[in-house]
Amino acid sequence: MSGHSKWATTKRKKEATDNKRGKIFSKLSKVISVAARSGSDPSSNPSLRVAIDNAKSASMPKENIERAIQKGSGSEDGANYEEIIYEAFGLGGSAILIECLTDNKNRALTDVKTVLKKMGGSLVSAGSVSYQFDKQGEIIISTDKNEKSLDRIEEAIIESGAGDYEIIEDEIIVITDYRDLHSVSKKLSDDGIKISSAELSYNSSNTVNLEHGDKIKAENLLEALEDLDDVNKLYTNINF
Repeated sequence: MSGHSKWATTKRKKEATDNKRGKIFSKLSKVISVAARSGSDPSSNPSLRVAIDNAKSASMPKENIERAIQKGSGSEDGANYEEIIYEAFGLGGSAILIECLTDNKNRALTDVKTVLKKMGGSLVSAGSVSYQFDKQGEIIISTDKNEKSLDRIEEAIIESGAGDYEIIEDEIIVITDYRDLHSVSKKLSDDGIKISSAELSYNSSNTVNLEHGDKIKAENLLEALEDLDDVNKLYTNINF
């Protein structure tokens, strides 16, 4: 599975270790609210179903999930979030996609620009780096949270219609066509596989290798960006 960035996996583990629950729940709530605009019934809204499943995997309380759905569907007053993707160059000519969910575009843009300028990156115009990334579905399965054997999980992945998968330590990263994300995750769940997360992702097959010093700086830059309240996800072609 060439080009897969381990950043998302590494960062997810770090967040769990650091116990940044409040910030994680806030970002998950935004995703649920945006998805709920297309309908508050998860059975007929695949995007909402995936968002709810991800929230449950992060142990987000049921009342928080329901409140986020109500805000998004208009039954409860709440912020009107917009999805914006900024493009940037990082260390060593690396490419970064910065996905924001925000109720204040000016604030989001200012915060992103400030971090990039301070830590060696630069904002670029739309299309400057996005052409290097392919949109796809990404499903994370934690082997230590599943009772089924690794062989059985791999068999289920193959039977689900997924495009590819890779085993990294105690996680299996499953890649699908972005249009098949919901159907593949549903087949895996129906087969008794516990899914940690399922989401749309952007991955590049053209990875950039950095020297050790620049790699540390790049990690610090990505962490600073991801810590911004308006930033939802980050994608990079850096080979970590």
